[in-house]
Amino acid sequence: MFVLISISLLSSVFFYVEAVKWGMNAKYWAVLALVIGPFVFPMFGIARHIHWRRAVGFNNLMVEA
Repeated sequence: MFVLISISLLSSVFFYVEAVKWGMNAKYWAVLALVIGPFVFPMFGIARHIHWRRAVGFNNLMVEA
């Protein structure tokens, strides 16, 4: 039981920091990670991609060197 609570707390902190770095709603992701735990990672990845696409645009070509 202690392990599950500590994993949820650590994932909550992780997603809070990542949401702040990406300019997303940090409280929402922290609470969601606290409830669901690390299983929120796929949802976060998709939301981060959508957030980035809305900021950059859908028809822009980006070439990384």
